Amino acid sequence: MKTLIIAEKPDMGRNIAAAIEPKAKNYRSYLEGEQYIITWAIGHLIGLAEPDAYDVKYKKWNINDLPIIPDPFKLVPNARTIDQLKVIGELAKRSDLLVNSCDAGREGQHIFSLIQRHLKLEHPVKRLWISDLTPETIRKGFQELKDGAEYENLTKAAKARSEADWLIGMNGSRAFTTKHNVLLSVGRVQTPVLALIYDRQKTIEAFSSLKFFEVEGHFTQNEMTYKGMWQGDRLTDGEKAEALAAKVKGKPGRIESYEVKETKEYPNKLYDLTLLQREANGKYAFSAKKTLDIAQALYEKHKVISYPRTNSNYVTEQNIPEMHKTLSALQGTAYDEWVKGANRNLVHKGNKFICNPSKVEDHHAILPTYRKATGLSADEGKLYDLIVRRFLSQF
Repeated sequence: MKTLIIAEKPDMGRNIAAAIEPKAKNYRSYLEGEQYIITWAIGHLIGLAEPDAYDVKYKKWNINDLPIIPDPFKLVPNARTIDQLKVIGELAKRSDLLVNSCDAGREGQHIFSLIQRHLKLEHPVKRLWISDLTPETIRKGFQELKDGAEYENLTKAAKARSEADWLIGMNGSRAFTTKHNVLLSVGRVQTPVLALIYDRQKTIEAFSSLKFFEVEGHFTQNEMTYKGMWQGDRLTDGEKAEALAAKVKGKPGRIESYEVKETKEYPNKLYDLTLLQREANGKYAFSAKKTLDIAQALYEKHKVISYPRTNSNYVTEQNIPEMHKTLSALQGTAYDEWVKGANRNLVHKGNKFICNPSKVEDHHAILPTYRKATGLSADEGKLYDLIVRRFLSQF
């Protein structure tokens, strides 16, 4: 019997095969080597059934039938990918161990769990949990496979999220649609987000502009010139502002007091996905989706950054040696000047502004890998540049 590895997507499955079973035979829906069979899920193969799967009366939307609360929820295969689901079922019959190699996160856990539940797979499960797709990381991940039971709480969280989406979406959409007699879509995430956008728009519409004036003074002392701003009350009267400027124009100034102090300034935080999306939008006008798609390509296709769907701006102690290794790998690249000026002593396990395991849940902050970046498109290059510069700033 062989070990069956289930990845989330074909590209990830092929990356895994190249790292641990380089001589595996390539079939249309899976790869097979001496020890491993590697297949994939192509995203969500299984979903939650529609309301009419529980009772035919739910085909008609009626507010008196609400709320609809299935117990238990029924699973249904995606009609477009059912052939791949059948392949996984057949391959499982030839295996005595499953390795969950879906994305290392809540949704990857959910995708595997749905397959496991629907096909009623009773095999023991190991979990591959890695943050980048370089061959070295994949091989190390297989040397350190975790027991699947360690991620049971994450599986429960994913199941709860999925069922909450169903309950709010199905019941809310039917309730509002039937009450107002117009098709209205309600969702756990989309509805509060739309409310935030609506409230913000109303605030903008209610904004009352006010014109005010600033008085700027220019000073010269020996060879030095500098400027200062009037620090009194806000001036809304233009004539008063002009009178104040005229009163001091050409007059000598006197420094009453000054203060000199040392401050410590830390670099900006490493990127999580939200911060990366925000800054890519501000600098390059990328939409959030475009940034995510580019980041996924940098992670999956080019393997030059770590897992991008992270909500953490910090790393763990295990990442510190990797950061130093990546810094060395950037020598001789377009970033060579900054690498030469890097202070390696700044990035260490005791620096809580970088290394804070308590603030890392599923994944650490987005980091460049030590793989050389080649063949990037213009937009991929821009996003990669943001990530590398933020990484280098830590040194």
